Amino acid sequence: MKYRHLGTSGLKVSALSYGSWVTFGDQIDTDRAAECMQIAYDHGVNFFDNAEAYSGGQSERMMGRIVQDKGWDRSDLVVSTKIFWGGDGPNDRGLSRKHVVEGTTAALERLQMDYVDLVFCHRPDLETPIEETVRAMSYLVENGYAFYWGTSEWSAEQIRHAHAVARREHLVPPTMEQPQYNMFHRTRVEREYAPLYDDIGLGTTIWSPLASGLLTGKYNDGIPEGSRLATEGYEWLQDQVLIEERLDTVRQLTDVAKDLDCTTAQLALAWCLLNDDVSTVITGASKPAQVEENMQALDVVDRIDADVEAQIESILDNEPASPPNFRHQ
Repeated sequence: MKYRHLGTSGLKVSALSYGSWVTFGDQIDTDRAAECMQIAYDHGVNFFDNAEAYSGGQSERMMGRIVQDKGWDRSDLVVSTKIFWGGDGPNDRGLSRKHVVEGTTAALERLQMDYVDLVFCHRPDLETPIEETVRAMSYLVENGYAFYWGTSEWSAEQIRHAHAVARREHLVPPTMEQPQYNMFHRTRVEREYAPLYDDIGLGTTIWSPLASGLLTGKYNDGIPEGSRLATEGYEWLQDQVLIEERLDTVRQLTDVAKDLDCTTAQLALAWCLLNDDVSTVITGASKPAQVEENMQALDVVDRIDADVEAQIESILDNEPASPPNFRHQ
């Protein structure tokens, strides 16, 4: 495993991480989740991502129970939660000081942990002043609920505003953003956030690197039973994922992957890892074999030379106006 700094902070996170969205409590039980986490851990994964909204809190309970049962040293782990959707009450959602503090406290109880390493504002809250949210998140860090705080799917303008408030009021500024990033969803990470990486040292913990499974190639011929798109309650994803033009693109990428002697999923993950501004790529898997496969993506990065990268760009044909800050390792 390779480790990267979370932005310009001193914290190091595994280049590949493991998240529980959809799978924990929805697709798999605790035993299967424990198998998947163990394989990730054995491969050097130290960052495990969660949220209060995942499976109505059940995901956090499962992860906390697994960490306790495994007896892993807490100092070896980087654990996150995200706050926004905590319940149905008028103050059980959003980013008010009340919900930020109470939601994080409840998450810690479910995780059976004294603190999380990272706490995210799961979405922007247009009904709460950013200054109130910044003060609440800073309070969490200053009082030991979390070590770092950040945002998820905030605009660059909102992040910059939060950072400016924190600096002006001598509060703790946001360290990281958790955006969607994959071969089909590039503009925000590669263009919109570009100034923030240098200006405020923003780190990124990207989600959906496989475009909800589309970039595995498993939907090339339909929806397999037991897959994410076949999961009850996630039918809305089908309209976003199963687009014929994108399926044609994935079929072409599958040919590239075969030439590199890897799977389509490994190619897609390795492509994300080429971006220096990605601190960690959050993977999700419902089967141990999938975790094993994902972890091998690290070995594929070195196979993507300039010619292969150009071939991929030609297939995708969606490079944002500002060129990506890619590197060749």
